[in-house]
Amino acid sequence: MGANFDLFGDPVAANHGGRGRPAHVPTQQNRNRVSMLVGLGWSNERIAGAMLITLPTLRKYYFSELNLREVARDRLDARLAMKLWEQVEAGNVGAMREFRKVQEHNDLMLYGQQRPAAPADKPAAERLGKKDAAIVAAQNPNTGSRLGELMARRQGLNS
Repeated sequence: MGANFDLFGDPVAANHGGRGRPAHVPTQQNRNRVSMLVGLGWSNERIAGAMLITLPTLRKYYFSELNLREVARDRLDARLAMKLWEQVEAGNVGAMREFRKVQEHNDLMLYGQQRPAAPADKPAAERLGKKDAAIVAAQNPNTGSRLGELMARRQGLNS
């Protein structure tokens, strides 16, 4: 007997329409979703909330995905790299650039290095934020205009 599916393609529980709440039926899509969320570092409570199931249901049906928490991030990164590589082989130039970034990041991880910091244009002491720059500009009015001359006279800079 074939499995019955609802409009969204999810299997319908055997007791659907009967007494009590139908049992949760795990699908491959949900297994993939749980694996992805575990790889992103989500807690079990957060995953269960996103899946609209309880913690015991999550642990009952998705225990194998939850047990791979130690390697889930590496598996997720590997899957992403494979998808990117497929695009590279198809000739996608944007994917080539992105794959180069992934490759550089991987090389840095291998050798225990970090990305070099972007060079600063000016030393931190010389840089001013927007508000500080506005205060400095207000204290030094432009005397090339009538308004600037008036402001300078009021501040006693130009008598």
